[in-house]
Amino acid sequence: MNQKYLKFAKDIAYKAGKIMIKYFEDNSEASYKLDQTIVTKADTEINQYLIKKVKETFPTHSVDGEEEQFGKSNYVWVCDPIDGTAMYARGIPVAVFSLALVIEGVPTIGVVYDPFTDSMYSAIKDKGAYKNDKKISVNNIELTDKKSVSNFDMWPKADYNLYDSIKELGKKTYFVGVGSVIRACMCIATGDFNLAIFPGTTHKNCDIAAAKVIVEASGGKVTDLFGNEQRYDRDINGAVISNGKVHDEVVAILKTNLK
Repeated sequence: MNQKYLKFAKDIAYKAGKIMIKYFEDNSEASYKLDQTIVTKADTEINQYLIKKVKETFPTHSVDGEEEQFGKSNYVWVCDPIDGTAMYARGIPVAVFSLALVIEGVPTIGVVYDPFTDSMYSAIKDKGAYKNDKKISVNNIELTDKKSVSNFDMWPKADYNLYDSIKELGKKTYFVGVGSVIRACMCIATGDFNLAIFPGTTHKNCDIAAAKVIVEASGGKVTDLFGNEQRYDRDINGAVISNGKVHDEVVAILKTNLK
């Protein structure tokens, strides 16, 4: 059954990619939500398409999309239609589509699609992770290695202030902000980055659910900011996404600064 779920997720992702490309050059209808984040016509159209297809194919399942939700079930399709909307709306091609099937709180199927490079990242929990059907894996790089690259996200109303932790960790690793935490997570899954830190909480399960499946299937580790496992069918407590090797070190620093 998992293969059927994975095929469904990939089919949705490819359709979402076509919608993203269709509107990429024209975001004249982009608007701001109450939390001051941008939403585009593509976000809405993708979310509505997912709900339509889930209703048709898996009517007992529910959808938790960043822009719209449907139903209530232990089988939840958790979706971020466009992660990196701020970049997308400005014509900067780093945004991705993300979809996970979360079963009783546990992400089990994950796909992330980058339509700008036609890159499909996918995984079934504990069954290996793939980019365009080629197996991928995390790196084994320490924070202090000269090759270490890490990503962080921060915004004015985030529930957690990461700046003290970033300042401390920044003495060890090179930090960037690519504009899409999910895209950065795929860089961890392929071994290009070794860490991402995300302070999101309310409805931010949509940002991390698919990444949890893919990064861990590629050998990495994903927890909340304090090193705990968490459910992904509800609000989360931030996230640390890593190659596994640096995870405990990062969590220890976060615990000290966020207490």
